[in-house]
Amino acid sequence: MGVNQRLSFALTFTRTYATRWPRPKPGTSERPAYHAPDPLVNNLKAAVTPLEDENLTFIHRPPPTSPSPFSLTSAPTSPLLRPHPSPVTGPLPPFIRPSADKVQPQRAPDETVAEIRRLRLSDPTKYSRGKLAQMFGCTENFVSSIAALKKPQRKALIRIREQKHEAVREKWSEKKSTVRAIRAKRREFW
Repeated sequence: MGVNQRLSFALTFTRTYATRWPRPKPGTSERPAYHAPDPLVNNLKAAVTPLEDENLTFIHRPPPTSPSPFSLTSAPTSPLLRPHPSPVTGPLPPFIRPSADKVQPQRAPDETVAEIRRLRLSDPTKYSRGKLAQMFGCTENFVSSIAALKKPQRKALIRIREQKHEAVREKWSEKKSTVRAIRAKRREFW
């Protein structure tokens, strides 16, 4: 490498800007000590009282939120405490939850409730909760709360549903059955 090449190499990798901190003392790599500014210096509202007996200075600075002697509850000096001349007429901010914006459904008339109960008790397999909810425009929980089946009927329907599910499970592959069994076993230890 020639002299010109070394010089251009050195100029290429030299810093041409000031560092963030002043250079540390030679042989050390520590930052200079932090000196916080005194909050009482140049404070116009601070009251300075020298104490002669103890050679001390007493500095009192009132808190920034102290009330003005001219501020009353009937006529506050802060514009934040003054009453608004008119109520807010502009658009309101949106609800935090989208579900709060939904209109509550109206209460079902007594005739509708009686019809739901009659149909549900007459044939629970034909008139399931989902079908009745779809027919009358309500939720399945509403149907189950106003037209609950008796325990033996409910158990019979659950038994029929489990038989249908078992028929579907028999068609599963060995891998899917194993994965489901592992998942059920893991759920036991939760």
